[in-house]
Amino acid sequence: MHKITRYVSRTIFMAIAATLLVISALDFVFGLIGQFKNVSDTYTITEAVIYMTLVMPGHIYGFIPYACLIGVLAGLGLLAGTSELVIIRSAGVSIATIVWMALRPVLIFILTALLIGEFIAPYADRTAEARKDFIRHSWVKPLPENVWSREAGNFMYVQAVKPNGVLQGITRYQFDERHQLISASYTEHATYVNDQWQEHNILITQVDNQKGLIHSRIENRDWQTDMTPQLFNILASEPDELSMRDLHYYVNYLEHQKLTASSYSIAFWQKCLQPLAIISLVLIGISFIFGPLRSVTMSQRIFSGVVIGVIFLLLQKLLGPSSLVFGFSPLVAVLIPIFLCVAIGVVLLRRSA
Repeated sequence: MHKITRYVSRTIFMAIAATLLVISALDFVFGLIGQFKNVSDTYTITEAVIYMTLVMPGHIYGFIPYACLIGVLAGLGLLAGTSELVIIRSAGVSIATIVWMALRPVLIFILTALLIGEFIAPYADRTAEARKDFIRHSWVKPLPENVWSREAGNFMYVQAVKPNGVLQGITRYQFDERHQLISASYTEHATYVNDQWQEHNILITQVDNQKGLIHSRIENRDWQTDMTPQLFNILASEPDELSMRDLHYYVNYLEHQKLTASSYSIAFWQKCLQPLAIISLVLIGISFIFGPLRSVTMSQRIFSGVVIGVIFLLLQKLLGPSSLVFGFSPLVAVLIPIFLCVAIGVVLLRRSA
């Protein structure tokens, strides 16, 4: 039994690794071609290669679930095609045992994905963007369009964040309890010193009911806020590029400020539950080998794996925004595709047993 387990697990591990390698290689090549349009005297082809190398961990993190699905379909399909799976079943090995044999190598890739997503990809992505911006935009990291933040009655917008924590182009609006505008200010740049922000070169416009608008300019002032460089760096990144720690930190901040955190909550739960998502995809892949895909060609199995992966991804993409519109929990939105895959997989496996 031990030899059979090792043989099946090794076959599936190699199939998953080969699938991941092929997908990653294709992504690297096409991504590099896409970077060629940015090549200039400063941003050379070498820099484009370095940029793609740095962002690849994040891409690999996203590919692992679908590589596991296709790899399991290919690995078990190969065993089924050579009748080895039939021999294993004839030796008295149950389907549940074969499922465990298939899941063993998958667990290695799940652990790899967790390590990449939490400790490598977020920092590699930031380094890649910072390096690229240093060459093309003098270290300036533009924030996504229309990104605002609020603290109590203060609304703020920052045009750009530098990797060293310096903010540029800060616009702030202060409102009273009746939601009437009290003042507006524009700061050229701000630095974080001794756990607080120091603004430099500030233009202030105060609203006075008697005198109207009063304009003034000051060189420096302190800015009391809970926004830290870490929070601004989080704002400068897309939710799916952040680690679970950063997502949890920012969700707590938004909830403390009584702001909606649904998009970041969805990204957080997707990362937390990615191991379950991978297992659910693998389970449905295994059930297809013993069921609908028992006697088809390898290309058909791979195509089926791609289709299943695309459907799963579309469900995730659709249910996430739906939770924002209809107001149900982001956790539920993430769990629905997982439960569907598990339910279909279990039903098909029971019919095959």
